[in-house]
Amino acid sequence: MTILVILLAGIVLCGLFLMISYNALVRGRNLAAEAQSGMDIQLKRRADLIPNLVSAVQGYMDHERELLSALATVRTKIAQAPDDPSRYQLEGQLSQTLSRFLAVAENYPQLRASENFLALQQELASIEEALQLSRRYYNGAARDQNNRVQSFPSNLVAGPFGFGPLPYYELENPADRAVPKVAFPGGKPS
Repeated sequence: MTILVILLAGIVLCGLFLMISYNALVRGRNLAAEAQSGMDIQLKRRADLIPNLVSAVQGYMDHERELLSALATVRTKIAQAPDDPSRYQLEGQLSQTLSRFLAVAENYPQLRASENFLALQQELASIEEALQLSRRYYNGAARDQNNRVQSFPSNLVAGPFGFGPLPYYELENPADRAVPKVAFPGGKPS
């Protein structure tokens, strides 16, 4: 009789462990999906802002047609891209193109004086900040889920139920990780 009670208690404990581990994995996956959705919302806001930026500067930047075209091309590719890691690579290209665009816009004093352009530039900066926060939130959720998926004993539940590690949102260009070299007038680069 005691052996039956011990065996039954063992089965109940195993069932509880399975249920708790599975629910934690589902919660982690859903949290990461929510974080990715938040990032997608910010990316959509940024993509929707680009036509307004382009139309605000078109009259000023006659000589920058190639840059405006590149901006439109990357935005179109993103709109047509499947929802997978390749889309986030395109988003990285868009960030680089927007940076170039804003740097070139600095060469046009009339544009810098335009209230419309300044408001759009400020909104873009706000979106980029929210996007950065969304990326951090997603990476934190992915890290926590990856810890659950790869740690013992929850990895015993993760594998059979199809939970795998989640990718991180990382910089595509290794040069972005490099420490910038700063040169002061009359001094040596540091």
